[in-house]
Amino acid sequence: MARPKNVKHIFVTGGVISSLGKGILSASLGLLLKSRGLRVAIQKYDPYINVDPGTMSPYQHGEVYVTDDGAETDLDLGHYERFLDEPTSQACNLTMGRVYKSVIDKERRGEYLGGTVQVVPHVIDEIKEKMGDLAKNGSFDVLITEIGGTIGDIESLPFLEAMRQLKLELGEHNLLNIHLTFVPYIKAASELKTKPTQHSVKMLLETGIQPDILVCRSEKPLSREIKNKVGHFCNVHDLDVIGLNDCDTIYEVPLMLLKEQLDLRVMKKLGLKKFREPNMEYWKNFCEKVKHPKDGEITIGICGKYTEYPDAYKSIIESFIHAGASNDVRVSVKMLRAEDAEDPKFDISSAFKGISGLLVAPGFGDRGIEGKVRFVQYARENNIPFFGICLGMQCATIEFARNICDLPDANSTEFNKRARFPVIDLMEHQKKVKEKGGTMRLGSYPCILKEGSRAHEVYGKFLINERHRHRYEFNNQFRKLFEEKGMIFSGTSPNGDLVEIVELKNHCWFVAVQFHPELKSRVQKVHPLFDGFVHAAKEFAQGKRQLSLEVEMPRLSSTEMENAG
Repeated sequence: MARPKNVKHIFVTGGVISSLGKGILSASLGLLLKSRGLRVAIQKYDPYINVDPGTMSPYQHGEVYVTDDGAETDLDLGHYERFLDEPTSQACNLTMGRVYKSVIDKERRGEYLGGTVQVVPHVIDEIKEKMGDLAKNGSFDVLITEIGGTIGDIESLPFLEAMRQLKLELGEHNLLNIHLTFVPYIKAASELKTKPTQHSVKMLLETGIQPDILVCRSEKPLSREIKNKVGHFCNVHDLDVIGLNDCDTIYEVPLMLLKEQLDLRVMKKLGLKKFREPNMEYWKNFCEKVKHPKDGEITIGICGKYTEYPDAYKSIIESFIHAGASNDVRVSVKMLRAEDAEDPKFDISSAFKGISGLLVAPGFGDRGIEGKVRFVQYARENNIPFFGICLGMQCATIEFARNICDLPDANSTEFNKRARFPVIDLMEHQKKVKEKGGTMRLGSYPCILKEGSRAHEVYGKFLINERHRHRYEFNNQFRKLFEEKGMIFSGTSPNGDLVEIVELKNHCWFVAVQFHPELKSRVQKVHPLFDGFVHAAKEFAQGKRQLSLEVEMPRLSSTEMENAG
C-alpha cells in the first residue's frame, strides 16, 4: 500500500439551504476512506466573527463540543469523532473571528511592514496558511475541510476564495470540491426538481469554483435520468452526481454513500490507488441494532434548559443511540423543560409517566435550576435511574444537601452569591477571571476512581480521562457531612481536591459527574457511563412491565385454581 506523496485535500461546501448535513457527509466520507486504509483528518471552517462558539447561546449555535486540548468548537467535530473514532483538536475548527484576530494582531505587531491590510491578500493568505496546518505534520493522507454556511452567504466568500487559490497552487489531482445540494420533491407534481441545484452550482461558479462532485440530498432516491440532467446542466459527469436520500438514521449515510461509490470517485480523482476494500460489517450490524433492537424501546427523560432546541444536547442524544444499540434497545428521548417544574402546581409525577430513567443535562445560569433540583429529588426518592452531567451533578448535590443533609438554603454561588450553604462554589483559580471566552476549566483531565464504586465497576479501571467545561465545583467544606449522610465521592482529581463523580449506594442507579462523558462516546466505543445507565433504565422498564403484568393477571391461589379447573 503506497502512501500518497502529498496530502490530498477535499473541500465540502453546501448550497440551496442550510442544515443539509455537510458534517455528516464529511464524517461519512472520512469513515469510508479510513476503512480503505487511508489516514484521514477532518476540519470545520465557520464563517462567523466569534473567535469560538464558547460564548454563544445554545439556541443560536447548539452544543459546544470540547476537544481533549480544551478547544470550544462546532458540534460537527462531534460527528467527526463519533464516525472516525479519531480525536480532533483546536486545529480542526477555524472561525472567521480567529482569522481576523490573527491578521489584526500581526498588523499591531508591524508584521505587514506598514502596508495596507486587506482581505486580499492578507486575510486570504491567513486562511490558506491555516488550511495547511494539519497537512504539515505528515500524519494524514487525506484532509477533509467542511466550509460552514451556504453558497451565497457573504461571510463565506473569503474561505471560498482561499480554496480556489489553493486548488491552483496544489493542482486538480491534490484538491477537489464536493458540493452538497438539495433536490426538493414537489408532492403535488410527484416530481423531483433540479433547478435549485443548478442555481447553487451557478453561484459557486461565480466564485471561480467548478464542483468536482455533487452530492444531492433528496426525500426520494434520484433516478438515472435525474442524475444525467443534473450532470448535464452543472457540467459534471453523471457518475459524479451522488444521490443521498433520507434514511432512518444518520449512521446509514456511510453505507448509502458506499453504495453510490462516492469513495471510489474521490479516490480516482485524487489519484489514490491500491488501497484495500472497506470492511463495514460492524457498521452494518450497528445500524441494524439501531433500527431493529431485539428488546424493544425504553424512554429516558432529559431535563434541561434548552429542550426546545435538541441540537443543544446533540452528543447526549447520540450517546443514547450508541448505548441503546449496545443494550439491544431503542432509546426514545423525552424532553423535560426544567422551568415547568418551578411552578408549584406542576404535577411532576405525570412528567415521569413512561420514563425509565432521568438525565439532568448541562447548562449555565439560574434559569430552571429549581425545576432541575425538583426532578432530581423525585428520581432519588422513587428509585428511578438517574444520571447527572456537569450542572446536573451540581443540582444533585444541592438537592442532597437540602433534603438529606438538612441544609435548606444550600445552593451554588453561581445562582446565589450570598448562599448560606454554598455546596457548589467558584473554582479558586476562576475568582480573578474577567473574560468569558476560553477561560473555563476546559479539555481532558485525569480522574481517580474509588474501588468498589459503581463508577469503578462500569469503567473497569482506576484511572480515567474525561473532558470538562465548567467554572464551579463541589465545595470540599461539605464533603465530610455528605459522606456521613451516604453520598459516595467515587471519582476525584489525582490530588483529591476536585470532586468529579458522586453516587448513592442504595439506589438502582444514581451517578452524577462533573465532566462531559457524552463527548467521548463512539459508535464502536460506547461510553461506559451511558452504557451502564441505559442498562439500568432497561432493567427498570422490564421491572415495571413485569409488575404491570402481575397487576393485570394476579396469581391465583391453589383453591382458586382448582375451582377454575
